[in-house]
Amino acid sequence: MSKSIQAIRGMNDILPADIKSWQLVERVFQQLMDNYGYEEIRMPLLEMTSLFKRSIGEVTDIVEKEMYTFDDRNGDSLTLRPEGTASCVRAAMQNGLLHNQVQKLWYAGPMFRHERPQKGRYRQFHQLGVEVFGIAGPDIDAELILMTARFWKLLEIQDKVELEINSLGSNQARAAYRDILVDYFKGHEDKLDEDSKRRLTSNPLRILDSKNPDMREIVEAAPKLADHLDQESEQHFKELCLILDEHAIKYRINPCLVRGLDYYNRTVFEWITDHLGAQGTVCAGGRYDGLVKQLGGRDTVAVGFAMGIERLISLLDEDFLANSVQLPDAYFIMLSPEAQSHGRRLAESLRDELPALRLHVHAGGGSLKSQMKRADKSKAKLALILGEDEMASSQVTIKHLRTGAEQVTIKQSELLSWLRKYVNQTNS
Repeated sequence: MSKSIQAIRGMNDILPADIKSWQLVERVFQQLMDNYGYEEIRMPLLEMTSLFKRSIGEVTDIVEKEMYTFDDRNGDSLTLRPEGTASCVRAAMQNGLLHNQVQKLWYAGPMFRHERPQKGRYRQFHQLGVEVFGIAGPDIDAELILMTARFWKLLEIQDKVELEINSLGSNQARAAYRDILVDYFKGHEDKLDEDSKRRLTSNPLRILDSKNPDMREIVEAAPKLADHLDQESEQHFKELCLILDEHAIKYRINPCLVRGLDYYNRTVFEWITDHLGAQGTVCAGGRYDGLVKQLGGRDTVAVGFAMGIERLISLLDEDFLANSVQLPDAYFIMLSPEAQSHGRRLAESLRDELPALRLHVHAGGGSLKSQMKRADKSKAKLALILGEDEMASSQVTIKHLRTGAEQVTIKQSELLSWLRKYVNQTNS
């Protein structure tokens, strides 16, 4: 017997039992985006490999170790997108969305990185992202943070996440600080681990983000980026903090927060949690004012963030999910061929007149007992029963499946008005 084919390690199926959580998070996010005036954009999963090498940086872990890259039949090097920002910038440039325009965009979808799979970190993972182009001030940085704070409240996880912020300064100030940092760490090279020694020549700011406890003392004693900011970036950061203070957003300034991608400058932020073990970052973002020009476009200021859907779902409370997931209103049980024929027509007329009705219609026949089991398993609130007696009297029986309310039998001609009233009451 041949061995069954399995999913690729780290690329998971999302089963019907779990999909309601995903739909809930996506639905709440989409409504939030509509409320704030952001428009959706959808980018392809595959991009030219050069897009990510030029944007993320060739010496980052993502480009060096984690990208799914291959040559197609024409010999072009293609990559499954490891993150959304570079793809969004490419799409905005290619389609003429940036010159003398402000764009507020959001996207959702899978990303791909060849990492060691573990809880909260997968090879195919899913993100919600936002990118804003054409606004330079700290007010838009603050809006993104306020927006995410509101999202946590809507998902009732605000007590499980904390905000960390920092400023990386201008690209010029960051480059000057990089030289200072390299000199410092070279003076302590004997205390660096292998990853940090490698990053010393490629991406020294990432050493500040080391999770190695043996390096904590040397990292904490390193020169602080805040002491080397340019004046404009320092003022930008102060104004951002003032806005957050005005809105009572709690935050911690983390001088070691640098983000892993080369394109960030000025504001960077992360929402972190201690509820997910090692994978503590729920949402991360910041400014990348030089990326559009770096990819061949005109100078365009930009800021954005991305959050992992899998990690968000892991933070949701069971009670919140139970109260938020939309369950079927009714399950239609039909107990004879005649009832099935009539019931299907009746169900379609109900859907025509009451589009908000979530109605499941039984298929496959069976006894009353077996159909009631299916109705209960569907988690529907009501069972609509059409048997021989109901057919003979042009009635329908309504049984409440989730409460102790008394079963009723009404005329089929009154079913629409009864259900309309029921749906309005339950959805109010």
